[in-house]
Amino acid sequence: MKSTQPLMIALLAGCAMAATQVADAAPNDQLSVADDAPEKVQVAIDAWKAGKVLRGRKDKCYGIALAGDNDCKAGAGTSCEGTSTTDFQGNAWTFAPKKTCEYIVTPNGQGSKKPLSS
Repeated sequence: MKSTQPLMIALLAGCAMAATQVADAAPNDQLSVADDAPEKVQVAIDAWKAGKVLRGRKDKCYGIALAGDNDCKAGAGTSCEGTSTTDFQGNAWTFAPKKTCEYIVTPNGQGSKKPLSS
């Protein structure tokens, strides 16, 4: 009978790496905050844009990433992180601070918690 210990170690190592790796594309300079955003949202987005790492709960926000800077899901023909092909691609998302997505404004319009038509 073969030992399953190497396989078990490899599986545990993979799980540990997956749990610690966080996709977190940075916000870009073309993002702004809607005029009607609550102060709490403004503070959260300002901190994110200043480089504060997103921890805890966050939203998948579609349509706010530059080409190649999405966290995941970029439509047909793409695999995942970093595969969006156009700026503010509507079917590519980036993590944003929780409850801020709808207040994020790009040159193409507002971010969305659901995919946008590009």
